[in-house]
Amino acid sequence: MASKLPFELKNPAVFKDKSYVGGNWVEAKSGKRFDVVDPGNGKVWASAPDNNADDVDVAVKAAYTAFQSYKKVNPRTRAQWLLKWDALIRENRDDIAHIVTYETGKPLAESQGELDYALGFTWWFAGEAERITGTIQTPSAPGRRVFTVKQPVGVAAALVPWNFPIAMILRKAGAALAAGCTMIVKPSPETPLSVLALANLAEQAGFPKGVFSVLTTSLENTPPLSEALCRHPLIKKVTFTGSTRVGKLVAKLCSDGLKKVTLELGGNCPFLIFDDADLNQALDALMALKWRHAGQACITANRVYVQKGVYDKFAELLKERTSKLVVGHGAEKGTTMGPVTTPRSLDKAANQVADAKKHGGQVVLGGGKVAGKSGYFFEPTIILGAKKEMLITEEETFAPVLALYSFDTEEEVVEAANNTSMGLASYFFTKNVDRTWRLLENLEAGMIGMNTGNASAAESPFGGIKESGYGKESGKDVAINEYLITKTGTLTLDGHF
Repeated sequence: MASKLPFELKNPAVFKDKSYVGGNWVEAKSGKRFDVVDPGNGKVWASAPDNNADDVDVAVKAAYTAFQSYKKVNPRTRAQWLLKWDALIRENRDDIAHIVTYETGKPLAESQGELDYALGFTWWFAGEAERITGTIQTPSAPGRRVFTVKQPVGVAAALVPWNFPIAMILRKAGAALAAGCTMIVKPSPETPLSVLALANLAEQAGFPKGVFSVLTTSLENTPPLSEALCRHPLIKKVTFTGSTRVGKLVAKLCSDGLKKVTLELGGNCPFLIFDDADLNQALDALMALKWRHAGQACITANRVYVQKGVYDKFAELLKERTSKLVVGHGAEKGTTMGPVTTPRSLDKAANQVADAKKHGGQVVLGGGKVAGKSGYFFEPTIILGAKKEMLITEEETFAPVLALYSFDTEEEVVEAANNTSMGLASYFFTKNVDRTWRLLENLEAGMIGMNTGNASAAESPFGGIKESGYGKESGKDVAINEYLITKTGTLTLDGHF
């Protein structure tokens, strides 16, 4: 298959197009496969096994069998396997980046950047493997000691999105494998092949059979397969990244088995610029945050609030910089913004733009699909005069559409920023130190960017509040604890200690 790819690989062996279950490369029981489409031209370039609910039991039982021995593996050995995996991914970074670009549409430089970001998680969690510790406590009762030990929770299932297929896997699997859990990944139908490349390298790194498995599936079979994973009695932990709507369904399914769940859901993230901000600093941050992967990130700036004193100036600077973006196929030299990944995103973006116009918004740049290009291209779009009544205020956009809102006072903009059911990330730009501390306290989000647009890193806890989910990924202690249980032991001895 690798010889028929629309791009050349330095190491053709890195490419796999079969599911990876129990250490074996397999087809779905049904024998069916589904197509993988290049968003840059709308053409099919590969396929993957179309697993369904019938394929789940075999995969889970293999992972459970592997867990019985893997949970007893010395933490240093787990760390060494993680570091070997990390090294192999680094060696094959450019090949995997090509696969990501042809699956997601993002420019090649962004795919390479995702790999660099994602590798922070394998490196970080390799260190965390040996730092899982319990406690010893002297209780109130005499002659006793209370001990706690941390143990892996069991087989984990990861339900992951298409926008950052490498980062989402390594962030979840890094913590799970370091903790001593085994993991089954259900990739998005848009991005199965990049995840299978990771499984291939995990095998080469020495992870035992069944420790890391990948069940690919089509859009049609995603709901039943995901439900089968969530309901399987041997799955003890589910981690999901995706929309709030689907996250609520996952939580309901897992509640029947009282499974441990981490949810990283939608974000309607506000981006606040005050009169005293360094506008160039704010602009640099916004350009990277908003247009990266054509606006398809949960932490992207969704609502940009600019104080009246600098509104016109900032709008002009933003229009000037954005107009220089080069829209094209992610693999083409010079491309700085690729297509959206799915045609559904084109329809949503067009609907939001039409709604904004209806409510008096001014489209000063872009506003529609890119003419003359095959693939799923939407123009980088800037809307001025945004109002709270617009759809773009209420919905996560997930497309290259940006709306600017004007505000007068800090109190007013904080109220507007918090007026959403979501609470993933918020960003602000100001040089007033008193305001900085107030905003950190008053903005309702799990992550706050303070004069910065991108704060995500392996050492930083990632996760939201409100309807943006619960649980944390990455960061010291908190992320790995999502894959651990705490067992308490109480010891009583005759006599004295």
